[in-house]
Amino acid sequence: MTPAPEKKQDRRPPYQHAADELRRDIRSGRFKPGEQMPSVRELQERFGVANMTARSALNVLRDEGLIYTIHGRGSFVADVGGAAGEFTAEYNPPAWYLAKDGKETGPEERAGEGESASSTVTEMSLVQFLTELRDEVRALSAEHQELRREVEELKRAQQQGPRS
Repeated sequence: MTPAPEKKQDRRPPYQHAADELRRDIRSGRFKPGEQMPSVRELQERFGVANMTARSALNVLRDEGLIYTIHGRGSFVADVGGAAGEFTAEYNPPAWYLAKDGKETGPEERAGEGESASSTVTEMSLVQFLTELRDEVRALSAEHQELRREVEELKRAQQQGPRS
């Protein structure tokens, strides 16, 4: 009787294993767009790897456009239309962008320093404009999550009452 063939060991570095697992979690919907990813420490524990290995796994996902990082806050799942992190062909520009008469409100109110939004938008491509807008929304989403956490902490502290 011949012995069962041994499993061939995967020779990929551990950070690639971790990145693959996290990528599967993102694509399966376990981590939703805008949701904060586990911390580096949590990834260390989950995968049994060193700090730099966990960071390298996150760097791979960031390079692929699946996550983005806000310094001091953490990494968050990107809201991408396509697999490569690009906007999809089905994208429809918002009404304020398409409006020529300027009656609808939108980023033109925030254009600042004497610039009109129409000149700002025409100077850069639509994809560049949307990329900047997406980054701004991501930052606001992260701030929103942080504020929600703070509110929850305040509620818990209030429920515990004053400490004597």
